[in-house]
Formats: sequence, C-alpha cells, structure tokens
Amino acid sequence: MATEFTGKDIYQEEFDPWGYLDTYYNLKSGILVTDGFLDFALRKLHETFTVRGVKGETLIDIGHGPTIYQDLSACESFKEIIGADYADCSREYYEKSVKNEPGIFDWTTVIQAVCDLEGKGTVEEKREKLKRTVKKSIKCDVTKSSPVAPLVLPRVDCIMTLGCLECACKDLDSYRNVLKNISSLLKVGGNLIITEILNCTSYLSGGKRFSCLSLNEPFMRSAITEAGFAIIDLEVIFRKYDKEQYNTCNHDSSLFVLARKLRDI
Repeated sequence: MATEFTGKDIYQEEFDPWGYLDTYYNLKSGILVTDGFLDFALRKLHETFTVRGVKGETLIDIGHGPTIYQDLSACESFKEIIGADYADCSREYYEKSVKNEPGIFDWTTVIQAVCDLEGKGTVEEKREKLKRTVKKSIKCDVTKSSPVAPLVLPRVDCIMTLGCLECACKDLDSYRNVLKNISSLLKVGGNLIITEILNCTSYLSGGKRFSCLSLNEPFMRSAITEAGFAIIDLEVIFRKYDKEQYNTCNHDSSLFVLARKLRDI
C-alpha cells in the first residue's frame, strides 16, 4: 500500500512516540516483536559489539526515534553514545527512556534479554550503564550534507541507524545521498550499522500512515559499497504473511548490515 511521501516536517508535527511503540514493540502484539525482528536485532547487535569486537570512543545513534533497545549492547563497547533525530518528540521521549522516567514505555523485559545474551549484569545495572553512556540527543537531518549542522562534531568511531533511513528518503537516489551524508560523520576505518525493513511501502503508526521507501538486498549491497564501505556482515530474516499485520506494515523481511568505512566519497 503506497502512500504520499511523509517527509521530516510530518514527523515533527504528527509522529506519536507512544503509538509507534505500542504498535511495533508491545511484547504481546507488536509487529516487530511478533515477526522476529526485535530478537534478530538484539542478537545481531550483541554479536557486533562482542563477538566482532566493534568498539571505540563515540557512537552516534541516528534516527533513534523513541526506542532504546539498540543502545543496550552498544553502551558496553563505547565510552559515549550521542543520540540524533529530527523529531523533537522522539528526542524528548528517548531521553526520558534513557533516564527511565515514570510513564514511559517499559523496556524491562528487553533489557533482561540483553543481559541474558551477555551472560552478566542485572536490569538495574544495565539501566545505569545506559544512562551514563548516552550523553544527549541532538537535532539531525540526514538529508543535509552536514546532518548535525550547525553543530560541528569530531568524526566518530561508529554510526548506527536502525529503521530510519527508509522513512527519511523519497527515492533510491536520495537514499544513496543520505548514506554519503551520514558517512561524513564517521572516521575512515569506522563502522556503520544499519537495519532496514525490506519491500515496504508504508506503515501505520498512531492512526497516521507514513511512507516507506521500498528497499531490497541487492540495492542495499550496492548503495553501501558505492558510499565507500566494505560489508563485513549482512543477514536477512523473512516474515510470515499475516493479512492484518501486513495492512499495518507490509514489509516482507528485515536486514542487518555491519560495514567498515574504507574512504571518503
């Protein structure tokens, strides 16, 4: 189900963090829980930061939205995480979630799952580590050549962007450009982590339908390589068809990529 492109200003004005979380991350009915994506992402992130040893001083989490699950393994491997998102409501919700303020979405079960993967620690210890590591969330527009302008940041060791770029881009050429834009924030030799849902045209959240750029694995491989990266790890999981859930979000699979920056483009 295609829909008119919903650009950054629509997210700023109409995106509902709680509606999104309840639709996609509710532990009983959330689409990205029941289709296996959340477990897949937690496993791949754990592998990335432990088995593959991706680590460093600073990681930027681009397009984090209102979720924190993506930072739970990263906070063990980086001294500093900087959140970055365009929508003010998402940045505010993210910061409240990092601080575990009352009334926010309950990530306790997910945090416990990450502790189990790591084989150490408690939920409270992980919350404290996350709170110490995530320093702030800054305004970011990935469609600009300098995404965090007017801020000027030193290049970082890792860029992570999960389920963001397919929503921010109107067409495939825009996606290629966005990869180059975010690469400008990353050191040569640094790592890029991406997840995307594939072959999706739109998704419903908080009663509003948002556009989604339809991506596939061959395009992702070529776009990432053309942006100056070498792919280290790429894995795709497929989703069982469910009519009701497909009416909400019609992706047929999800992709995880870890890549290393070889050069500036």
